[in-house]
Amino acid sequence: MAGEAGVYDLAIIGGGINGVGIARDATGRGLKVILAEQGDLASGTSSASTKLIHGGLRYLEHYEFRLVREALIEREVLLNAAPHIIWPLRFVLPHHKGLRPWPVLRLGLFLYDHLGGRQILPGTRGVDLTNDVTGAPLKSEFTRGFEYSDCWVNDARLVVLTARDAQERGADIRPRTRCVSARRDGNMWTCVLEDANNGAKAEIKARLLINTGGPWVSQVLGAVIGENNPDKIRMVKGSHIVVDKLYDHDRCYIFQNTDGRICFAIPYEQNFTLIGTTDEDHKGDPGKPEISQAERDYLLASVSEYFKKPVTADMVRWTYSGIRPLYDDGASKAQEATREYVLKLDASAGQAPLLSVFGGKITTFRKLAEAVLDKIGPFFAGLKPSWTATAALPGGDFPFAEVEKRIADFQRRHAFLAPSNARRIFRAYGTRADRIFEGVRSPQDVGESFGLLSAREVNYLVKEEWADTPEDILWRRSKLGLHLSVAEQSALQAYMTREAGDKTRRRASAL
Repeated sequence: MAGEAGVYDLAIIGGGINGVGIARDATGRGLKVILAEQGDLASGTSSASTKLIHGGLRYLEHYEFRLVREALIEREVLLNAAPHIIWPLRFVLPHHKGLRPWPVLRLGLFLYDHLGGRQILPGTRGVDLTNDVTGAPLKSEFTRGFEYSDCWVNDARLVVLTARDAQERGADIRPRTRCVSARRDGNMWTCVLEDANNGAKAEIKARLLINTGGPWVSQVLGAVIGENNPDKIRMVKGSHIVVDKLYDHDRCYIFQNTDGRICFAIPYEQNFTLIGTTDEDHKGDPGKPEISQAERDYLLASVSEYFKKPVTADMVRWTYSGIRPLYDDGASKAQEATREYVLKLDASAGQAPLLSVFGGKITTFRKLAEAVLDKIGPFFAGLKPSWTATAALPGGDFPFAEVEKRIADFQRRHAFLAPSNARRIFRAYGTRADRIFEGVRSPQDVGESFGLLSAREVNYLVKEEWADTPEDILWRRSKLGLHLSVAEQSALQAYMTREAGDKTRRRASAL
């Protein structure tokens, strides 16, 4: 919205999925927005999910029907918005006596099929595991089950593309920028921002402050904003393991455990299987969660109860953990704490408003952003209406039904790429993949090679997607860290260091 130069309507602290989602929505409605993230975009919880856009089948047991319905509807909204990084998955739920009864599962899946008004995703079917391909990797005692739909998402790319869209619409997106302090000055916030790379500080003003600090939301309230009694979150750690590929088909499994929890086994990055997740309370630094030996053993034991071939520790190739910043509702068990998001608005008369976001899940980030804009709307006259339900994310401006055709067309236009790598690239960038290889006619034109990764792609990620380190590229913008050799990763590090030095020298010579 029109206003004083250097004064923002919204200042957002936190560059996870909630923060960038709010920035995108607000900017598209005409607000002037700045977002500060202390690290890389999606460097916390938003890159440590199970990579699912899902309704949350198990949340039905806790009667969270509104949350499940909202999430089920969002599956297809997001699938249409980003068909390059989101795609359907089929989940097989084996059944055996002693756990959730067959009629209960059937009822739950009936609700799951009908609460969200499916149009694209196929519904549930019964599976005879004695003659279906999905039964082959399982122990013979599992003879029947169900198969239902949810969606896969490249979670960190969802964050980056949402931030990219926000910036292209006018938002000021600043990764590696820490908000050192935020203080009210009447009806205005004064925020001091610090550049993590060089320590330079800058002061900005904003009419409204939004705290989407995720696991740090309480710390932002206390240490940054200066509240004496900030609202508390319950930090629940979810850990995952990535193991060698366990089976050849494309379906996923959802396993029921004797403790009432569930565990997923999902095809991952062509050569692997992703297993997760755990639910346990976390104490200590929210930025450094690590899988415990007990969690590792739990996941291995859980899936080994179902697969014929035991899944053992020597098969683990990578692990990751994230913190779910859930609102502390006093639930006795970590897995029972509410996944509903909570929006806390502090808007005393004559004082600049503060809105803090607790909880949320990646599936419902767009709806959360709409709820935030509804809540802060009264502070901004002339706010434009909601718009994100039908807007594509960058690279996703094509119909979901055309994704395979688009991949094939991209492969034909760029025949110098191996077919599997061309598919990976289109799946990451969609229609924007052509920008990376504009003018390229041969393999030599892509510059230095780092296995599946080329200098062309690295340069694009640095210029267009805020990548600053090899870790940003190998573990967030992609998962190529699982595929590149040690030598290839070292070559990437050397290239990025050299390029950063050259850029610094060019800037200095221009002064």
